[in-house]
Amino acid sequence: MATHHGKDAVVHVGGTNIGQATGFTVDTTQDVVEDTALGSSMKSFVVGRGTFTASIDMSFDDDDTAQNTLVQGSSLSFEFMPEGSGSGETKLSGTGIVTGMSVGVTLDGVTTRTVSIQGSGGLTIGTV
Repeated sequence: MATHHGKDAVVHVGGTNIGQATGFTVDTTQDVVEDTALGSSMKSFVVGRGTFTASIDMSFDDDDTAQNTLVQGSSLSFEFMPEGSGSGETKLSGTGIVTGMSVGVTLDGVTTRTVSIQGSGGLTIGTV
């Protein structure tokens, strides 16, 4: 099993690279619904609906076109490439709505921006 260094990761929003991205997280969840019959001693379940959420961390850069599109309420396409953007590398892609943004400032640090995304529809796991 291969491991990958985070420095190789790439994230695109609306087809444009976020040049100052410093990290991202993509979470998927799947609802299940209990369908246990009366008299059963063990519970059983069926698959319900799924969703995904994501967050992108970046160094704040108001000259970065991709960052400027990350406005609360915007519906955008996203591509998360944890291994890099080379041919055959893993790509997680989908459409999502920007649900929040935070900007962090410290006296002796780089100004940061983090955005939260709620997936709308499915998350496609494929390759570049």
